[in-house]
Amino acid sequence: MDLFPLINSLRIALISTFIIFFLGIFAAYYIAKAPRVLKGVLDVILTLPLVLPPTVVGYLLLRVLGPKRVIGKWFLTMFGIKLTMMWWSAIFATTVVIFPLMYRTARGAFEAFDKTLAYSAQTIGLSNTYIFWRIRMPYCKQGIMAGTVLAFARALGEYGATSMIAGYTPGRTATISTTVYQLWRTNDDALAFRWVLVNMAISFVVLLAVNMLEKKEGKEQKGAA
Repeated sequence: MDLFPLINSLRIALISTFIIFFLGIFAAYYIAKAPRVLKGVLDVILTLPLVLPPTVVGYLLLRVLGPKRVIGKWFLTMFGIKLTMMWWSAIFATTVVIFPLMYRTARGAFEAFDKTLAYSAQTIGLSNTYIFWRIRMPYCKQGIMAGTVLAFARALGEYGATSMIAGYTPGRTATISTTVYQLWRTNDDALAFRWVLVNMAISFVVLLAVNMLEKKEGKEQKGAA
């Protein structure tokens, strides 16, 4: 059993989750403080990939990053780097697809933050940077961690956008999801089922971690009350 699809899926999921962890927190923090109308518009734009079919997201990425498109052509001409049909192409797809999960979870956590804590810290001269990292983030950590874990799980199982922009090449771009589909197409049900079990096992562990985080957060809130 070739382990490349598992290794490739894990590195794609880890890299894209690392990216959206910071992007999602940054966007959530500033948009939560934005005026109501602007917040509504930005919220719709940033959440759109969550409701769009993944194949549509993949198609739009191809329109931007394809070798004959402006960005894709520029990278190919200047650096000799092809942005599509490579293993790292899937990172673009998973990042776009999972960003709304991290963004909305983090925004909800920030909106639930008790602002009196920040005001009290400001009155004693603490900087906004200190307040954010030492007060706001610890207060919201359970929600943010849950969003991170869910985003990782979604990235691990992403298929539609990934298959559009990265394709399927054994040993190069194959992921667990694309491998299951290709094995099904070639009537190799036994091996396809093995990969399904692998994906289910990982998803089970991830969801278990989310539930544990939620229970922990509930106990901490009860204790605080």
